[in-house]
Amino acid sequence: MVEFTVHNGTLTDAEKQAYVKWAEEKYGVTPVSMDISFDGEFADVHTNLGRKPFERIRRITGYLVGTLDRFNDAKAAEERDRVKHSI
Repeated sequence: MVEFTVHNGTLTDAEKQAYVKWAEEKYGVTPVSMDISFDGEFADVHTNLGRKPFERIRRITGYLVGTLDRFNDAKAAEERDRVKHSI
């Protein structure tokens, strides 16, 4: 359930669902909360998407990658055969 805060106006349930649908289409995730301020015919919408998990990025064989699952067979073999240095 998305938490709404509305300033200078009111929203019906159908309008709230329309704002949630808009945010889902724009950002690809369901928002946690939405803060909407009305100024005449304009609506200023602030969307809280919550926290995204941190993804580790590394430089491997000259590429910045988060995971190795998108490497082709040759690049995966290059990563597997590389010399890993210890400290």
